[in-house]
Amino acid sequence: QVHLVESGGGLVQAGGSLRVSCVASGRTFSTYVMGWFRQAPGKDREFVAAISRSGGTTFYADSAEGRFTISRENVGNTVYLQMNSLKPEDTAVYYCAAAQVRNIGVEITTMGTYDYWGQGTQVTVSS
Repeated sequence: QVHLVESGGGLVQAGGSLRVSCVASGRTFSTYVMGWFRQAPGKDREFVAAISRSGGTTFYADSAEGRFTISRENVGNTVYLQMNSLKPEDTAVYYCAAAQVRNIGVEITTMGTYDYWGQGTQVTVSS
């Protein structure tokens, strides 16, 4: 069982930056591929980024590529999402999730691949 808690959301102006964090409970954090998803009002939850168990491989949605960076610290059981050049359309609740898979494959963008989810943190980007 893994318990995920996100933090770091808030209100930021367009063009600004924000870093959200997710801390996991338990001793097996390094055995999970970690991902970030987001859900805007009235829209489906969508994939943002994922990182391999070692942190050596990352994968991004087109909307995040070049602006967002996912990273992890296995010692501290934490995964981060650094978001730069934020746009109003990035406004959403951001969720971290843990997947019991070995590697990052095409399925990593799918919600059903993930076994555990956090409660989410709100990110609001004003224009």
